[in-house]
Amino acid sequence: MAPAPTTVVSSPTPSAPTPAHTGPIGADGKPLKPCCSCPETKKARDQCVFNLGEENCLDMIKAHQQCLRDLGFKI
Repeated sequence: MAPAPTTVVSSPTPSAPTPAHTGPIGADGKPLKPCCSCPETKKARDQCVFNLGEENCLDMIKAHQQCLRDLGFKI
């Protein structure tokens, strides 16, 4: 008669700790996301690029980038 197969039980591997959020924090205490920040400059930039092309909207692009930097994003 063959020996019964043995079952190996391993203990769960501890998950790596979640790194602390290091980006800008909004007034409500939640982390800000670049996609949702500076909606005014983002909308103006997007409309300009859509209508005139990126090469004609450098001022709008720079204004949006500066807005994001002012909030603490590193871009």
